[in-house]
Amino acid sequence: MPRSGTAPGEEGQNLPASAGRASQASAFHARSTADRGWIRDPAEPGLRVYGPRDVGSATDGPSHGIALLSRFPVRDWRARRLAPAPLGMPLRMAGRPGLTLVRDQPRAALAAVLEGPGGPFTAVAVHLSFVPGWNVAQLLAVRDWIADLPSPHVLLGDFNLIGALPRVVLNAPGKTRTPPSPRGWFDLARTPTYPAHRPVVQFDHVLATGVGTTAASGVRTPATGISDHRPLVLELSL
Repeated sequence: MPRSGTAPGEEGQNLPASAGRASQASAFHARSTADRGWIRDPAEPGLRVYGPRDVGSATDGPSHGIALLSRFPVRDWRARRLAPAPLGMPLRMAGRPGLTLVRDQPRAALAAVLEGPGGPFTAVAVHLSFVPGWNVAQLLAVRDWIADLPSPHVLLGDFNLIGALPRVVLNAPGKTRTPPSPRGWFDLARTPTYPAHRPVVQFDHVLATGVGTTAASGVRTPATGISDHRPLVLELSL
């Protein structure tokens, strides 16, 4: 999940605000706890938008959240909070023997209706739960939540779901009676992204509906040294 916290060499900086100086960015900020979920700030309960015209009004304090950046003009922003799973999951943690019970975190989805060269389309950034089943329910909720936004739809981020599973989930029957495209959702890239030092599984995905199957090109997963996942980068022609 693109976060508004810090990366190496960026301690104490608000990364979406910094990136917003060269583009248009929006970020969902909040404090969160495992037992209470998202804790809203009464003074700023919604989104913060960063861009060349908005940087001066942005606060500089880092916080937990998700960000979406675009060089295209943004017609509308939409954010959705996702509750953490009620139960944790045993995971292997670096430097610890055996398995450690890890509690889930509150998650979020951030959607933007963009004015692209061929007309409006919708891009959605997500970071889903690592708890099996809970992440599937979150993905279905996000799919139905964006159904009324302009197509094509592009959904990207850390799904914590491997391989073709996100595509299968997105194409399952649900509340939305008419999918944005008769073809349904499909993967724009199939390549491992985790762990960063030697990727063997794909947790990070870019899926789309309403675009051609050959619309994506230049797929790559460059090493960055700032995450345990590799970024998934591609060119998408709309």
